[in-house]
Amino acid sequence: MPMLDIKNLTLEIDNGTSRVKALDKVDLTVNSGEIRALVGESGSGKSLIVSAISGALPPQFHITADRMSWNGESLLSMSTEQRREIMRRDIAVVFQNPITAMDPSATLGEQLEESIPDELVKGKWFWQRRQSRRKSAISTVHKVGIKHHRHYLNAYPHQIPTDIGQKFMIAMALISQPKLLIADDPTRGMETTTKTQVLKLLTRLNQTRSLSILFISHDLLAISSMAHTMTVLYCGQSVESGRMKMLRKRPLHPYTKALLDSAPSFRKDLPPKSILPNMDGIIPSLKHVPIGCRLGPRCPRAQKDCVITPAVRRIHDHTYSCHFPLHMEKL
Repeated sequence: MPMLDIKNLTLEIDNGTSRVKALDKVDLTVNSGEIRALVGESGSGKSLIVSAISGALPPQFHITADRMSWNGESLLSMSTEQRREIMRRDIAVVFQNPITAMDPSATLGEQLEESIPDELVKGKWFWQRRQSRRKSAISTVHKVGIKHHRHYLNAYPHQIPTDIGQKFMIAMALISQPKLLIADDPTRGMETTTKTQVLKLLTRLNQTRSLSILFISHDLLAISSMAHTMTVLYCGQSVESGRMKMLRKRPLHPYTKALLDSAPSFRKDLPPKSILPNMDGIIPSLKHVPIGCRLGPRCPRAQKDCVITPAVRRIHDHTYSCHFPLHMEKL
């Protein structure tokens, strides 16, 4: 049974006069010890899925789902206290904008030490427990690549650069030793060496502690180096999902192929200074989404049947939603 199991997740936004469907029947699963990548263009709804899982949506957002469960328990039917307990201990989130996600009135060291669950703090007396929290905080910031811990642990969020804030968000997520880490573009703005260090850390935690990771990023090269499976999202719809190796070798959905072709790291036969292939058009506005398959107006294989929402089809553990997939001849 998957740890995180989402089936037909639909998210509607109430704008006062009508409802805009931002997510349309999205399917997503994360198994124990799995690294699943979630990819798609900006505005495709990746961060909305993160907010839906963590319960951080405003009141005008309306969620419906056939199934949205954590270890067999429905997240939608839980009380607020139960949801907070799961987010405090079992699920950790690295948000996309680290500085705005932190408390501006507390130092980074205070916020990091506060994130440590009481059961992980050693010592009987209060000074022993204080030293244990401080030691854990220093050890964790070193793991994510922060060298001058004394300076940054005593600083406030507005006093640090964005890349240091991103590392602190990762440290705050890992210090509670969660079962699932949801990382929303965790390496944005980092230098190459630091990015490699963070990715190696996450991979090592996955291998040694069986940490499950939902990795959301635009960096296809980083995703391919660590992810076991991948789900592709387009304009609020999940279009394809499967093993990373199979998706790279044989994508079935036109949008997945367009994403992979746009990454020069995956094109060994690409001549120098050649123009990268791209898909015509832009991602549509949520107020004017096409009916049926939302990729239809941009898809080179589109036919009349594409005005009907395609059903989810499965080939072993590979799923896709397309009337005219790439392994079929175009009619």
